[in-house]
Parts: sequence; structure tokens; C-alpha cells
Amino acid sequence: MLAASVVVGVGTLGSFPRVELVLLLMLTSVVFWIAHVHAQLFGARMAQRGLDRRVVLAVCRDEWPIVKAAVPPAVAVAVSPLLGLDLQGALWFALAVAVAGQVGWSAAAARRAGASWRLVAVTASVNLVLGLLIIFFKLFVTH
Repeated sequence: MLAASVVVGVGTLGSFPRVELVLLLMLTSVVFWIAHVHAQLFGARMAQRGLDRRVVLAVCRDEWPIVKAAVPPAVAVAVSPLLGLDLQGALWFALAVAVAGQVGWSAAAARRAGASWRLVAVTASVNLVLGLLIIFFKLFVTH
């Protein structure tokens, strides 16, 4: 959802070079990853659990999907010239990739957690609706 939001936000600014968008996607995801790691570690400290190197690395690893989720939309932007897409086409392509990733990540996480197929479908549907809301905002905020 973060990557889709970044793409929509950039799209409202007008012309934006692809390299800057790729960097913005990746750097924003890293900042959010750090924020999530900090929140998890602070929460562990508040619960009176000690923090050692193993705990910090485990939290960093557990939150890493935040960064991984930004890679496919960033790649979509990077390869968009090879597909003959102009900047607007690149933004739409990256947005579609981000929403598809959002749905896929949620379904994969639910399955990995042992959820029933029904619950996997529910979480995928909720994430699809959230992604479609972001697309809706792009359509109506920029017009």
C-alpha cells in the first residue's frame, strides 16, 4: 500500500523523472522499515523484554517485507521505457504492480500463517479494495 501511495502522490505532481520515482519508492520503504523496526523494538522494551543483537536482527528481518514490497513497482518504473511507456504509463504500470503485490503479499502471508482458503480470499479481497481505493483517489484527485 505504501508503494501505491507513493506512486499516486508523485503522479499528482506532474512530470517526475523515472530515476527520482525509483529512488523515492525505495527510500520511502526503507524509512518506513526503520520506523517499523523502531516501533517493534520500543514495544519490546516497554514490555520489559531485553534487547540483544538476536532480537534486533529478528525484528529487522520480520519487517523487511516493507522494503521488498517496493521493489516490483520500482522495477516497473525502471523498465517502463523498454515497454514504450511514457511517464503516465509508467505510473499506471507501477500502480498496477503495487496493487497486485499488495494482494499477493496479503494472500501469501495469510497462507503462511495457516489461514483457511476462505480467510485468504477475504484478506486478498480487502487488500484489493484498498488498492482500488488508491486508484480511485488517483483518478479523481488528479482530474
